[in-house]
Amino acid sequence: MVQIDINCDMGESFGNWTMGRDEDVMPYISSANIAGGYHGGDPHVMRETVALAAEHDVGVGVHPGLPDKMGFGRRKMDATPEEVRDYVTYQFGALRAFCDQHGVTFQHVKPHGAMYSMLSESPDHARAVMEGILDVDDDLIYLATDMNIYEVTQEYDDLDAVFEGYVDLDYNPDRSLIVEQEKETRDPENVADRFVSIATEGTVEAVNGETLDVPADSICIHGDTPNAVDILEAIHDRIDEHDIELAPLHEIV
Repeated sequence: MVQIDINCDMGESFGNWTMGRDEDVMPYISSANIAGGYHGGDPHVMRETVALAAEHDVGVGVHPGLPDKMGFGRRKMDATPEEVRDYVTYQFGALRAFCDQHGVTFQHVKPHGAMYSMLSESPDHARAVMEGILDVDDDLIYLATDMNIYEVTQEYDDLDAVFEGYVDLDYNPDRSLIVEQEKETRDPENVADRFVSIATEGTVEAVNGETLDVPADSICIHGDTPNAVDILEAIHDRIDEHDIELAPLHEIV
């Protein structure tokens, strides 16, 4: 039996603007990365998303971004390691209050967008965030989006980390991701094949046909992909066929 987590970025709507299909997607995942109010989300959306996760027994983590709602946290910002650490701590604290309100265990941290890129490119920024996490709660899990960040997590004996794979985005030969400007419909069966390959073999095919090692214990599905629910249904069919067990991060670590 292989255990795997399915995580999804959620709670990124705010005000009258809607992002993703949280209610439709939540029943199919095991961990939710919930926006902390900087790149997306607001207090009401945060509360509603935590409550939805609790209803479906889904693990909750914060998806902190840079303070840039107009750019959806995807624009670069000149911020020191200490400033980025504080951004994460602030958003973590806000979301954790809603988790406490609903009796939900807070399990992980997964940085978003330009913040993730900053941590990937700068070990000093990555260390500042990780040390900030440990200062608040050393039981938290860091969900590492690429190998650069994952290698920095290994410097900390007290920090649990999980490497993350992607099945609805394509990989370059260097294991970097090809991020679309606008999400496109994906073939559910092809995505499900990639899911099984990562879950059971730890490999995925790059755009040039090369086989890449992706030692992931968690796989990200993007809820704003137009046919995300069809993709998740196809994945769940494969889970049943291949003796794969879906589990939240805190049960895998």
